Amino acid sequence: MPAITVDDVLVLPRLPRLDETTSYRPVRRLTTAPSGYEGEGFPVRRAFAGVPMSDLDPFIHLDQMGEVDYAPGEPKGTPWHPHRGFETVTYMIDGIMDHQDSQGGGGTITDGDTQWMTAGSGLLHIEAPPEHLVASGGLFHGLQLWVNLPRVAKMMPPRYQDIRGRESALLTTPDGGALIRIIAGEIAGHRGPGSTHTPITIAHVTLEPGAELDLPWRADFNALVYALSGRGTVGTDRRPFQGGQLAVHGPGDALRVTAAGRQDGNTPALDLYIMGGKPIREPVAHYGPFVMNTRAELMQAFEDFQAGKLGVVPARRLPHTGGQGDRP
Repeated sequence: MPAITVDDVLVLPRLPRLDETTSYRPVRRLTTAPSGYEGEGFPVRRAFAGVPMSDLDPFIHLDQMGEVDYAPGEPKGTPWHPHRGFETVTYMIDGIMDHQDSQGGGGTITDGDTQWMTAGSGLLHIEAPPEHLVASGGLFHGLQLWVNLPRVAKMMPPRYQDIRGRESALLTTPDGGALIRIIAGEIAGHRGPGSTHTPITIAHVTLEPGAELDLPWRADFNALVYALSGRGTVGTDRRPFQGGQLAVHGPGDALRVTAAGRQDGNTPALDLYIMGGKPIREPVAHYGPFVMNTRAELMQAFEDFQAGKLGVVPARRLPHTGGQGDRP
């Protein structure tokens, strides 16, 4: 799980030591993500399955894509599909993914990169491995998070943010036991590169065996901690926590996660994807690729898609055809 690493975390800025008056957030819910398939048949874990929308707000959906080691010819993506009313945040940990939309936007992301697509008023979109990865096979592992947009921003013009992994703000814990990569938002005065419409914070944290993370967290944000791999405990009551599980936290000023002293051979550390944001607290009408406020708006989104108002598939770029010359 490479993402972005550093040779010596001790040269990085450090989190402050939290004092005895800190109010640590309790773990209100602990769930295990079921497995499924997405797009053309690549494996995913549905990280938010079974969690009430009120606990997730302002987030809608999270898929852990992979981790899978494809044989030659096996890598898969998604077909062209529409989106409206929210943002997709795709974080690539291992492997390569090409993104492309019907307005000419998109690009290629690889180890530690993020592509932030604000669907807004709507577009068509495809995510696919490049031709050389289809031919060779290889490791594939990433995440896609859906972030809701408030009513006033749902019909804004679509846009992309191409965030290279090296742009993430990097810091560590006071004892150097963790590598914290801030993708968006702010932690202890350190700000990530992602620009958000809804106030949120996203970080990927690697905790070495036996290390403890005391993470200050905005009191007006919700707090969701998803374990990508490894084992440990979450909360001050040290609830067992492992890869594929989501911890939904209650109110407070900080989070606590501890990595087990001994990890499995294939997962040498506890890796976490930590999310939080200011709840939008608006009605949510969600069906398939559209996230709106009302059922009428959902129906309108489907009608606009069927009428071609969300764009058309570019004829010169089709998945797994031609060469790489025309790929983004």
